[in-house]
Amino acid sequence: MNAIEARGLCKRYGGTRAVDDLRFEVAQGEVFALLGVNGAGKSTAVRMLSGLTPPDAGDALLMGRSVARERAEVRRVVGLSPQESAVAPRLTTRENLELIAGLYGLPGSRAAEALEAFGLAEVAGRAAGKLSGGWQRRLSIAMALLPGPRVLFLDEPTLGLDVLARRALWDLIESLRGRVTVLLTTHYMEEAEALSDRVGILRAGRLTALGTAEELKARARAASFEDAFVALAATQEVE
Repeated sequence: MNAIEARGLCKRYGGTRAVDDLRFEVAQGEVFALLGVNGAGKSTAVRMLSGLTPPDAGDALLMGRSVARERAEVRRVVGLSPQESAVAPRLTTRENLELIAGLYGLPGSRAAEALEAFGLAEVAGRAAGKLSGGWQRRLSIAMALLPGPRVLFLDEPTLGLDVLARRALWDLIESLRGRVTVLLTTHYMEEAEALSDRVGILRAGRLTALGTAEELKARARAASFEDAFVALAATQEVE
């Protein structure tokens, strides 16, 4: 069973089709990057796949559960770290994790374990709103992973971070490979190439390319993955 199966997902906002007949599969334990320019439909796709927004047409299966018919079940198997900050700024790092543990009926010890597992112990007593962007993103991912999801969605996980904070989060994402299925969106081409097993490229809500970074470079006859993305993001449909 695949972790994710998108089956013709569509979503409209007014007269604009944000996602149009989206179809792809992600294997369990895979790191999959969904790329596209601003407005390509990445965040809309993530919201539908994670069960936050119902599709207007089509369906997707998350660990065999339908986002169209079983959204509550889908939310039990997925975690989401959104592009905007997901932390409660007035709560400490520890209290944010304890809040999530409580919401899921988990023992308080899970919060303490997460502090150690995600390298957050040194900022455990600091208000989350006072943390740097890198620490906040690390905390957001820890909160998303604390309930033990099978699939993790990361929407622009390193946006605005400095090089050191970005590399620290790369290491964290890399450590999940094979244990948790990860779907991430990013505007950093080197990030997608370094982290992902496969890449999907969206243009105007449609998938225009799908494959490994090397396969996409070969298809575009490009020397770099960034050049391949520029070429493939302008094409009309997936081959």
